Amino acid sequence: MQLGSSGLQCWMPRITEASKPPASDETPRPTEQGGKPARSAFLWVALFVLFLNSSWAVYHFQFESLPSPLDAEQAGKRGFSEVSALEHVKYLTKLGPHPVGSDALELAVQYVFAAAEKIQKTAHWEVDVQVDLFRAETAANHLSKGLFKGKTLVYSDLKHVVLRILPKYLPEAEDNAILVSSHIDTVFSSQGAGDCSSCVGVMVELARGISQWAHGFKNGVIFLFNTGEEEGLNGAHSFITQHPWRSTIRFVVDLEAMGIGGKSSVFQGGSVPWAIETYAKVSKYPSGLVIAQDLFHSGAIQSATDFQVYEEVGGLSGLDFAYTDATAIYHTKNDKLKLLKPGSLQHLGENMLAFLIQSAMSTNLQNKMEVKKDDIVQSQSIFFDILGTYMVVYSQRLATMLHNSVILQSLLIWTTSLIMGGYHGAMTFGLSCFSILLMWICSLSLSIMVSFLIPLISTSPVPYIANPWLVIGLFGAPAVLGALTGQHLGFLCINRYLRSTFSKRAPTVASNTLENLIKLETERCLFKAGFIQWLIILIIGNFYKVGSSFVALVWLVSPAFAYGLMEATLSPLRSPKQLKIVTLILGLAMPILFSSGMMIRLVGILVGIIVRSERNPGSRPEWLGNVIVAVFVSAIVCLMLVYLLSYIHLSGAKGPMILSMLMLLALALAAVSTGVLPTFTEDISRAVNVVHVVETKGNSENEDASSFISLFSLTPGKLTEEVKNLKDEEFTCGRTKTIDFVSFTVKYGCWSSKDSGSGWSKSDIPIVHVEHDSIASGARKTGIFIDTKFQNAGRLQSIEKKSETSHLKLTQKNWYHSATRARSMDGILSSFLVERILRQNSI
Repeated sequence: MQLGSSGLQCWMPRITEASKPPASDETPRPTEQGGKPARSAFLWVALFVLFLNSSWAVYHFQFESLPSPLDAEQAGKRGFSEVSALEHVKYLTKLGPHPVGSDALELAVQYVFAAAEKIQKTAHWEVDVQVDLFRAETAANHLSKGLFKGKTLVYSDLKHVVLRILPKYLPEAEDNAILVSSHIDTVFSSQGAGDCSSCVGVMVELARGISQWAHGFKNGVIFLFNTGEEEGLNGAHSFITQHPWRSTIRFVVDLEAMGIGGKSSVFQGGSVPWAIETYAKVSKYPSGLVIAQDLFHSGAIQSATDFQVYEEVGGLSGLDFAYTDATAIYHTKNDKLKLLKPGSLQHLGENMLAFLIQSAMSTNLQNKMEVKKDDIVQSQSIFFDILGTYMVVYSQRLATMLHNSVILQSLLIWTTSLIMGGYHGAMTFGLSCFSILLMWICSLSLSIMVSFLIPLISTSPVPYIANPWLVIGLFGAPAVLGALTGQHLGFLCINRYLRSTFSKRAPTVASNTLENLIKLETERCLFKAGFIQWLIILIIGNFYKVGSSFVALVWLVSPAFAYGLMEATLSPLRSPKQLKIVTLILGLAMPILFSSGMMIRLVGILVGIIVRSERNPGSRPEWLGNVIVAVFVSAIVCLMLVYLLSYIHLSGAKGPMILSMLMLLALALAAVSTGVLPTFTEDISRAVNVVHVVETKGNSENEDASSFISLFSLTPGKLTEEVKNLKDEEFTCGRTKTIDFVSFTVKYGCWSSKDSGSGWSKSDIPIVHVEHDSIASGARKTGIFIDTKFQNAGRLQSIEKKSETSHLKLTQKNWYHSATRARSMDGILSSFLVERILRQNSI
């Protein structure tokens, strides 16, 4: 990384008689005329608009450009047809929600099984297709990390459709197989068009196409259509621990959804680089971001996929894919077919078909998937796509070498500059760092202030869910305003110090000339200060081996190279000049191309996650979700605009920029406070849980019982709007009635005892029986039988009917009939259905 010597040298230019600009009787340069800046406000605004448009263009090409769907005739016998795959999705969604234990799931399994048998009959004559309707035995699933850490999940009676495709005349292919997995079941409230009927439809069509190719394979391909994923990844666990084909699997591809449609991207690359390298090489529309893997592994995204089971229990590596469009409708009733974007299935299908063909034709698959345990970290892959057309993949080992080289060069250059500059150089460097600190403080402060204001003026603390672009006005505008303010304060501090220093070192220089030179050098100090923050991030990321550190590398090296190429000089006698526009354009071209799209996408995903951010309703302050979004947006602004903002201080754009940001913020706040843009819409609606709770004083049928209907939501905010449409039900809302559902607690909610507090016959009271409780071989085993007996469906259906008149809707209606809470049993789980209801945060 070559930074040159001008400006960085000593962080302090030398002002001497030899370097003085022309005398005052000569024609002055534009930057010297009365101390006025030569850069116009229009030019800076044009740069800002260019930055925004370029970022949006990158996002569009990287995430929103989808291939055209193909029908069966266009795809051909050996290709992938979205139209054909969509037929399977249509059938599954018509069944409505099909959770584990439902009749609808049984129909869905039988449909997939029939489709698999049809593939078996129509396969190429040199291909052996085996179909198995596998029924898992009762077992327990205990994971050591992730969303279900510390929980033991017991399952039984799970059915899976397993389809294996082998070349008929190559017996050894049976011992080396690639597993493609997804789940048929949905959460109880959703049709599951995205999660994950779309995955099932793609897999059925892939299996049909693969059955026409497999006569040239060296390895087998297994398609697993499992059930029980939404209950705690039980389907994958039962297969990988019980099915006779499990020992032949060499790596796994898991298909998932955290939204509906769009591009299906790799968000976990596994521990073996071969799979992601092969995918990058052969996929037609590669899509994947290592930053998503980092966030997922950090726990910032509270979710889990079957891939965890395959890695942790099966010891397998591979790839994990997910749809991430419209994450706000994930696990709600709005996960329906009409919101599935055309081209979504075609994108995933064509990529997967090419990848599976290449993988299945590879030799020595078992050897390629082996990595030494002490080499796992260094061999892991850094991956990201560029505009959805090309994927960059390299190892952590190469990344570490590259990062170390850049870090050492940077530290060497700055250390040398500081030593040469002495005290004045160190002071200038320190003030430059201080300007960065002020920028962050002011930006975060203003954005967080708005996040506290929103719950006070809006009926919802997160009013931007249905209109995520409101985030630009609500948090982006104050973040930019704060960053500009903080950086300008730093500008003034550096300017003041340089003025006092230069006046002593060059007393004969004309005051106007000196003032110009100081301003120009201050501008350069602010630009170079951007290198500092990205270097710090790179050092931290490199130390912890964070894959997404490549973002810091690009944002450090590219602007530094442009500065060294366009601005640096080997002559210490040259006076500072105004930064060139071409320096900014060259410096930001690569960073915008590599990272702006993913930043916009991450903001959208974060907004969607806020919808279901409360595991214990009412346990978090209403402003917390806003603060998280505000901090994230402020961080993006401070990191990505640091170079651009340094150009504004010597232009006439400060006033118009401040005014425009204030207007944008005011418009966004006005839209939120007046409700012009609704928080929820027909397609993006709030999930409200309706639970009928029966309270008993004991465990006997002779005990009296009382009951009530409880409303609560995992989306932050009060339920006042929802209750308005249910006023006849006499709901009371607040925090005075804490409800403990064992696996979670409702600290804020609404409740009503109308028509449910009396009239119970003894035979209708739900009861819990402890069938056996014994200790053997140091392990305690307790068998519990829960008899709910009675279904108070009439009242719940009445609430459902009334809620349909609400523009917010009561979606995700958890008709939990007669859940028992036995207070006298010291923690024994007596609400089996509640456990099922709340276990909906696995993808």
